[in-house]
Amino acid sequence: MENVAHIQAMTVLAVGIIFGMGALGTAIGFGILGGRFIEGSARQPELLPVLRVQMFLVAGLLDAVAMIGIGFALFFTFANPFLGPLAAH
Repeated sequence: MENVAHIQAMTVLAVGIIFGMGALGTAIGFGILGGRFIEGSARQPELLPVLRVQMFLVAGLLDAVAMIGIGFALFFTFANPFLGPLAAH
């Protein structure tokens, strides 16, 4: 029984790390993206519509990577595949 508690504790720790790294990576990515967008639009204001479309496309892809990480974290939280081998014993 203590093995189950240990696996659950390590899973909670891993899920916390996944959430934290996903949030950190997304925050850094959005910071760089926003800064480069402002820089590019200040240099060439006539390209603002093109830059805006590209910025939102990259922002969507950046959010998608974080959402995939959250999906994996929720999978490990609610359908922990590491508990299956212990249930077989």
